[in-house]
Amino acid sequence: MIFSANFACSAVKMSKISVSEVIFYPKLPLTKWDNSDIIRYLIIKDIMIGCFKDMPTHYQGSPRETLALNTFIKLTRATDSLMQRLSQRSTQGDLTPTQFGVLETLHHLGPLCQTEISRKLLLSTANITLVIDNLEKCGLVQRTRSAEDRRYITVSLTEQGEELISELFPKHAASIVEELSALSPEEQDLLGELCRKLGKKE
Repeated sequence: MIFSANFACSAVKMSKISVSEVIFYPKLPLTKWDNSDIIRYLIIKDIMIGCFKDMPTHYQGSPRETLALNTFIKLTRATDSLMQRLSQRSTQGDLTPTQFGVLETLHHLGPLCQTEISRKLLLSTANITLVIDNLEKCGLVQRTRSAEDRRYITVSLTEQGEELISELFPKHAASIVEELSALSPEEQDLLGELCRKLGKKE
């Protein structure tokens, strides 16, 4: 199946995924990809390559436009480069980034309902349902229906899931620490504040 750049752009708008979230994936079989992973791949393939190739390298706009574009390009390139290097370290095992995110969230916060997980990972309810379905098939998570309210379903790690994320996360965290050591602690604090400010803009 061939996906067009227009479809990719539409996917970004519908899912509210920003280009700065783009990541480069390990060579996982397509059958292991979730909807959210496919959308992010489309961003790489169709937007980063297709949509951006028509943008002039030296856009002659107003000072405000030039500054914004230069800042945007630096931000996305830095994100792409960082995520590619992290991906090459293979610290997430055979998990997709989204699956890893779910296990990490449950590992640190304990059992949660699907809505809470989707909110924390900035994913749609439909996407998170598919991710959890696949993790459940692998025996890494389990769903438990509330006795008081049968509509309320809690997702938690299985013993196998807890063992896996406990093994993977320290290596993943160490890789992030090593990559971000290019910045001083003060610079990391400043970058965090700037990202928070930019991310919360309405």
